[in-house]
Amino acid sequence: MNPDYIFVYGTLRRGTHSEMSKLLTKHAEFIDNAAYQGKLYKIDAYPGAVPSDDPDDAVQGEVYKLHQADAVLPLLDRYEEFGPEFPEPNEYTRRKQALLLKNGRTMTAWVYLYNHPTEGLELIESGNFLNKPPL
Repeated sequence: MNPDYIFVYGTLRRGTHSEMSKLLTKHAEFIDNAAYQGKLYKIDAYPGAVPSDDPDDAVQGEVYKLHQADAVLPLLDRYEEFGPEFPEPNEYTRRKQALLLKNGRTMTAWVYLYNHPTEGLELIESGNFLNKPPL
């Protein structure tokens, strides 16, 4: 069975001290910093990533290897308001996407993608919700 990996780019990242980032740290292993080919928008006090065709667009984040993904992913889904118990369309969808790790390798991981129109939202031009230097 292949392990499940997840890419996080907002309130689940290390250094945010959110309850869900602590849960992720407890149930997952940090792999590396990474970038996703997308655009990052400020939704509220949290960001939303959407795919981009432009290879210069990069969302900065972290990749984790999930331990017991079947137990952790439902908790993360609830946090991200993804699933049948939330109104359609869900705020986020969870899809496997290609990533570029800081070490230069590519991989596939789960990514929560913003699932509403982005018109009128503030673009986070750095692609980094925590305003850390890019990869």
